[in-house]
Amino acid sequence: MAVTQAALVRTIAMILALSALTGCGAISALTNAATPLEVFELRPPDTIPAARGQLARDLIIEVPTTSGALDTDRIMIRPNPLQAQYLPGVRWSGQLPVMVQTLLLRSIEETDGLRYVGRRPLGARGDYALVTEIVDFQAEAVPGGDGATIDIRLIARIVRESDAQILASRTFAASAATTTTATDSLIVAFDAATDQILPDFAAWVLSVVRR
Repeated sequence: MAVTQAALVRTIAMILALSALTGCGAISALTNAATPLEVFELRPPDTIPAARGQLARDLIIEVPTTSGALDTDRIMIRPNPLQAQYLPGVRWSGQLPVMVQTLLLRSIEETDGLRYVGRRPLGARGDYALVTEIVDFQAEAVPGGDGATIDIRLIARIVRESDAQILASRTFAASAATTTTATDSLIVAFDAATDQILPDFAAWVLSVVRR
């Protein structure tokens, strides 16, 4: 069957229209992909006391272990104890275990109590290693309310590298409440909870390795 000129014109017009729509969709997708995420980073408090003199010993801070739900850069909030969700559109500055490793490292560095504190030994091995596990690091929604509670719990062990002996083990826990689940309020509460832990943590580490 012969194609009329009018039909041919309509077909070309439809193709051009579909091409334009596809182009708009691609542009929209690129625009959405380019929308920046909010990134948050926790830092040690200014209240960590300096040590009385520096000891010529090295401490290696290993990357903490944790469960799969926390091994991410997403910020967790639990609507109930058995459910894990993540805040939309926001991230930690890196994977949570690495961010916590940095917090612990900087907290001990602030004391200026050891010759070297790092993620890797300067030589074959360090004098001591800090091995930690992140048990809790999330917001928990208040049942039937608008607020949330930040729960943080870490298990820390100090290991002597020469014979792999565990010298000390301790659990550090803290919580902070907020009356809203708005992102800014939750981050402030996360910061408040870590501020409770880190000075005590740094003092404990020094007390063990300086014995």
